[in-house]
Amino acid sequence: MAMLLSPQAERNWEEVCSVLEEVLEDQSHRQLFALEIGSGTGQHVIRFAQKMPFVTWQPSDIQEEARQSIKAYIDATNMTTVLPPVHLDASEPWEKWAGLTRGSCDVIIAINLLQYSSFKTAQGVFNGAGQVIKQNGLLVIYGVYAINGTITPQCNELLDEELRKVNPEWGLPDVDVLRQLAYGNGMRMERMLEMEDCYKSLIFRKI
Repeated sequence: MAMLLSPQAERNWEEVCSVLEEVLEDQSHRQLFALEIGSGTGQHVIRFAQKMPFVTWQPSDIQEEARQSIKAYIDATNMTTVLPPVHLDASEPWEKWAGLTRGSCDVIIAINLLQYSSFKTAQGVFNGAGQVIKQNGLLVIYGVYAINGTITPQCNELLDEELRKVNPEWGLPDVDVLRQLAYGNGMRMERMLEMEDCYKSLIFRKI
């Protein structure tokens, strides 16, 4: 099994990890369960597990190659708090989410997923999160976004154009649309944190 390497994941894991550490700090006295949707290579989840031993992590990805890479990282690091990766298509109804039950997750994270996904997938993430996250649990989404239908600065406009060339259904999601999806699924957006290189972390809480 080959460990895939994403330069972007290697660059951004620390700032994403710092956000997770901050929002979970007040719960670090107990064991939490976190689902990562679209884990990719597995670099993020392994780093997070090393930094936050009080969390049991469930990585997932739609691609078999990615799941094999995650397994290789788990084997190489002997991480006991990272479960074997599962196939999960976020656009499907939550009942098909790898056997996850209602209210089983303290946290769901999705890193750079929505801009590479259709709107159906974004809807699926929020619909599913509204079911499988416990009351007061968190949904943390990291990526690049439009705000009020506007994409700034120019680097984000170019990214949006490039994504739509690859797949017309892809592109930068609008924060206000995501906020409405959250509200419709029993969650509210608590914070929007500015990250490096135009990226943002959106923090939603199940109410």
